[in-house]
Amino acid sequence: MKYLPRPTAPVDDLLIRPLEPYDTDEAAQVWWRSRHAPGAQLPPAIHTPEQVATWFAEVLLPDAQTWVGLDDGRIVAVLTLDGDDLDQLYVDPELAGRGIGSTLVDLAKDLRPGGLALWTFQTNLNAQAFYRSHGFTEVRRTDGAANEERAPDVRMVWGKHPERTTD
Repeated sequence: MKYLPRPTAPVDDLLIRPLEPYDTDEAAQVWWRSRHAPGAQLPPAIHTPEQVATWFAEVLLPDAQTWVGLDDGRIVAVLTLDGDDLDQLYVDPELAGRGIGSTLVDLAKDLRPGGLALWTFQTNLNAQAFYRSHGFTEVRRTDGAANEERAPDVRMVWGKHPERTTD
């Protein structure tokens, strides 16, 4: 499936397709590089790269809807939808800011026209601004007790998601 990027996206030949079993290691590497890029506003990962690869293979592949973005045959982005939750969105840091994340958010909206929800860390101001620019609104903040990192987080929703408190 070819999902067309936004007209302004400088990555001209982005191909988006479902995650396949042979993609899990490479997709996990994109996740890892994004989490550890200079300037990343994320708490430190609590799992090893090997554990992340296993999670991709044994959890995300069979239990969620995961898509990968490819540029010149190389995985450069990962999107995971778990029900109506935008669960994971990571772009290779070398290609950040070039429209790939926006293209994947557009895909998520197309796949979940009834609305989406997501969690992001309170420290990740860039992600919050990115999601706001795509129409997501904040509905609550928590102390992070429910996430693995135990880091304060923010719940955001888009569209007519049931957690939206106002129209």
